[in-house]
Amino acid sequence: MIKTIGVIGAGTMGNGIAQVCAQSGFAVTLVDVAPAMLDRAKGTIEKSLSKFVEKGKLSAADRDAALGRLATATAIDQLANADYVVEAVVENAETKRALFTSLDAITRPDVILASNTSSISITLLGAATTRPDKVLGMHFMNPVPLMTLVEMIRGQATSDASMQVASGLCTALGKTPIEAADYPGFIANRILMPMINEAIFAVMEGVGTADAIDAVMKLGMNHPMGPLTLADFIGLDVCLAILNVLHDGIGDPKYRPCPLLRRMVAAGHLGRKTARGFYTY
Repeated sequence: MIKTIGVIGAGTMGNGIAQVCAQSGFAVTLVDVAPAMLDRAKGTIEKSLSKFVEKGKLSAADRDAALGRLATATAIDQLANADYVVEAVVENAETKRALFTSLDAITRPDVILASNTSSISITLLGAATTRPDKVLGMHFMNPVPLMTLVEMIRGQATSDASMQVASGLCTALGKTPIEAADYPGFIANRILMPMINEAIFAVMEGVGTADAIDAVMKLGMNHPMGPLTLADFIGLDVCLAILNVLHDGIGDPKYRPCPLLRRMVAAGHLGRKTARGFYTY
């Protein structure tokens, strides 16, 4: 029975995951090494819940109750009693593996350890623990409170029982779980990133301006936002990292990151978070 959920990493994804868990009636402990990140996350969650209240989608009492179910901590040993853990730290295989080894030692042996990774091998993370059957991917979409998809990734050793528990949790969070196998980029990024990459090649080769390319995809393919606007939103450094995972993991030259993308990341033009990418913010 899942009552308490541990969420590690208080960045954009971590605070979104913590929010939906608290909103859905679970006790949540959000862990981050930086107290400043935890303070910012709490402010973001409060603002997001208040927006739902303004729009009439949540009562003020429910907002207050959700905030009351949210606790924060700066060390993972606070998760010794958690019934389920979701990791949303930096997208780096070594960092995640070290974290999974630590979580394996701290949490009860029956606890499922999930990763919100967008591209790193779940099998690799599971192998860093003594419970690879209980390690799986739960790839939430940004912004978490609004997006209904959760990509569920089954590692080489993940058990059916673990996948069932995780899918049940997704449903309890009001999300739709869709299963993907543990191959580079899973489903979402395997299809999305080559499209974004191709849009960047089209800019580089002068096929069209960023505005023109985004307008064609919005008006012609009914995408809610164009691929270059989306790339800025995701972060160009994140796009590059995922393309590198695809290119290295599959070895097919079609995943080669566009040189313009590499150049923009080298210049520190990473999109919205630096106020400059394909557009200025």
